[in-house]
Amino acid sequence: MKMVTTRSTHDSQRDWTPLPVPWAVQAVDRIPKQRYYDPEFYALETELLWPRVWQMACRLEEIPKPGDYVEYEILDESVIVVRLDADNVRAYHNACRHRGVKLVEGNGNRRTFVCPFHGWCWGIDGRNTFVLRPEEFDVHNLDPHDLRLVSVRCEVWGGCAWINLDDDAPPFRDCFEPFASIYDAWKVESLRVEWWQSCRLPVNWKLATAAFMEGYHVPQTHPQLLPSSMPTLPDAARPPGLAQTNLYFMRALGEGMAGMTHENDVRIAEGLQDMELPADPAEAMAVWRSTLNDAIVRWHRARGCDIPDLNELQRRGIDEAINFAFPHYFLLPQYSSASSYRIRPLGPEETLFEIWSLTRIPPEQSTAKPTLPVPMAPDDPRWPPIPAQDFSNLPRQQKGLHSKGFEYMRLSSRIEGLISNFERVIDGFLAGLPYEVLVPAIQKTNTTIDVPVADLGFGQRFGGESR
Repeated sequence: MKMVTTRSTHDSQRDWTPLPVPWAVQAVDRIPKQRYYDPEFYALETELLWPRVWQMACRLEEIPKPGDYVEYEILDESVIVVRLDADNVRAYHNACRHRGVKLVEGNGNRRTFVCPFHGWCWGIDGRNTFVLRPEEFDVHNLDPHDLRLVSVRCEVWGGCAWINLDDDAPPFRDCFEPFASIYDAWKVESLRVEWWQSCRLPVNWKLATAAFMEGYHVPQTHPQLLPSSMPTLPDAARPPGLAQTNLYFMRALGEGMAGMTHENDVRIAEGLQDMELPADPAEAMAVWRSTLNDAIVRWHRARGCDIPDLNELQRRGIDEAINFAFPHYFLLPQYSSASSYRIRPLGPEETLFEIWSLTRIPPEQSTAKPTLPVPMAPDDPRWPPIPAQDFSNLPRQQKGLHSKGFEYMRLSSRIEGLISNFERVIDGFLAGLPYEVLVPAIQKTNTTIDVPVADLGFGQRFGGESR
């Protein structure tokens, strides 16, 4: 399929005619089920969405030294992301300029990329450095500029390298606000990897993404996170105090996500649990949170970690427990540390879901380069409790979508709006809308969860059951 849009200029404003989108969102609170398994819809995403969006290609800890590289794969595309020096990271299409053979697989360190087929070579700066028996080729096939590895746009932000396959796409920052500014303030770039795991889920990538766009599922899926789940104290006449209640939830998140609330921060909180608090519950919560924030910041700064003033962030309203960045990245911060998710399609009904546990580590403390994980099954007993609970729902949901008794997801327009906003931005890409229309809509998805349906700035319906 080839994207063709009609655009003309009238009175200094761009006019556009959208392409029809099969199974488009017609009512903002009803999402057609076919979007999650229809091969044609998946093919359109492959052609019109993924080649035009910024994607997290790797953590910078994966490429700490010059010559370190990783292979980032998205659908049929393979991209080399390589560190040139302390300040520069580049990306190239992973294909020999002679016969198209992949130059690398996986990750490693090289100063020269050597084609395994005929031995042609390229430096990490993309320049061709060797052609076997060049006299056998016509001059026009050996033009040095033409022989360079084909660059892929690459920007570094937040401890990660990001790529975009479209040379005409807007800059990374335009597509990542307000997410980028929020996490600049949170100093996300100073987080480092403690562990990294992945899961092959038998579900559509959008279904896996939507599962983390609302907290509405918590009471049923994660009952251990509810106040009623707190164990009864030996002295039943004594209800747990505020500090003990907060410690319970910190531990539940820490154990449930294997570190979403880091054990260092839990220990700091344990040292404060006997402090005197005001009788008024609201005042007590404010004092507890402020004191704990200050204690965590002092402890980490004493170790040389670059951590923001958590109380100042709270005063600025930067205190959400989860934020999404379109199209496939989540960050879940808790005190000093965070979890992050990356979600990639492997087929219409298969997804690679990756989880990183990130924390503040003193700069002088050496840590091993993160190892690419071998994907685990969703029911693997090694998963921490919280992702295990989420992964148990998703395959059942994917199967349920095929039921003849189910037509569409019916969303709450007040607390499941992010799912609708996300899906409608995807429709905008598939309809071929220009970036000046898409970017403001993308920014409305770069937000926390449990938000209402938003006006994305394009009211057109992109309906059509086929193309």
